[in-house]
Amino acid sequence: MSITNTPSADELRQHMADHLARTGCIRSKPWRAAFLGVPRHEFVSDFTVRAQGSLHRYSQGDPAWLAAAYQDVSLLTQFDQDGTATSSSTQPSLMAEMLEALDVRDGDTVLEIGAGTGYNAALLSHRLGPDHVVTVDVDPELVASAKTRLRSAGYEPTLVAGDGTAGYPERAPYDRLLATCGVGRIPTPWRDQLRPGGVIVANIGCGIVRLVVRNDHSAGGTFLSGLATFMNARPTPDTVGTTTGRLVQPLLTWSGQTREITLPAVLDAPGPQFLSALLQPEVNDFALVAEDGRQTRCLFDPESSSWARITMTEAGVMTAWLDHGGPRDLWAEREPLLTQWRDAGRPGHERYGLTVDPEGVHTLWLDEPDGVAWRLPGQSA
Repeated sequence: MSITNTPSADELRQHMADHLARTGCIRSKPWRAAFLGVPRHEFVSDFTVRAQGSLHRYSQGDPAWLAAAYQDVSLLTQFDQDGTATSSSTQPSLMAEMLEALDVRDGDTVLEIGAGTGYNAALLSHRLGPDHVVTVDVDPELVASAKTRLRSAGYEPTLVAGDGTAGYPERAPYDRLLATCGVGRIPTPWRDQLRPGGVIVANIGCGIVRLVVRNDHSAGGTFLSGLATFMNARPTPDTVGTTTGRLVQPLLTWSGQTREITLPAVLDAPGPQFLSALLQPEVNDFALVAEDGRQTRCLFDPESSSWARITMTEAGVMTAWLDHGGPRDLWAEREPLLTQWRDAGRPGHERYGLTVDPEGVHTLWLDEPDGVAWRLPGQSA
């Protein structure tokens, strides 16, 4: 008879912290101590993991549940009636990078937008003390359950149910702001509620930006490397965005103007995805892959009902058939972004920066604020 040794929670937590340190996601002793000290599994009794196009559900009591809780993946913890995920426990490596980017100091007060399971608030509380952590989430049920889990783990930060884009002025000013939800633009209250020199780390588009707030409430900084997309901030618990599933069938059947095009860059390369998410934030963008490997890229603007469908002529080539319709020519808007990225030498995300002026105008720039730049559509609310 063989005996299988099942790792304990402490051993799994040690393995996770070692992995985060080895890959450079954790770079300081205090954050390593936080990841070692906070039991992630106590914040995720039931969750779903997305892997290789499939969803795998784990419940407390399942033999694989404990080990799954310490995987370096996002754990989906809440879904709406359509099956769209509305809350999660963020991938530990990404969270570690964002926490390190905050560059907190002892005594700093942090405003976290997006309570989720409460795990990240526990990490912040372990590092700074619960009196220095304020967490806001739009969903009162999430706030209540996170508060229960935090108290059980020995942490009692301030948790508030409300619109996270409005911040929490009652405890302002803050030294740091960490957003674990996606925003199209940096909300004005976030800048207004930070001290001069305060740091915002947030997901905008499909990048993570680190901004330093100035005396005039403007802010500027650069993007972390790599793509990352959080669930979008919601003004109310019942607000959901357009899901991909609702768009697939219409976009595959609509017909419009058709022509053959040559692509200036691979559509799903990280650079084009990064630029498109920032400069066409209102456009839904997703890909479908046929059995023969050919990819169809679909673009859709719900406001104008404009659409574009780019189908590769064959796998591995840079020519495609373009079908499009509606008042906006979405491909004519997208193509220059790809060309500019290619001609700039296919830069990585870390070469881009963002400036938000006092009026909320967002400017994306490459290498230097005074260099190649794009004004982002819209501005802070």
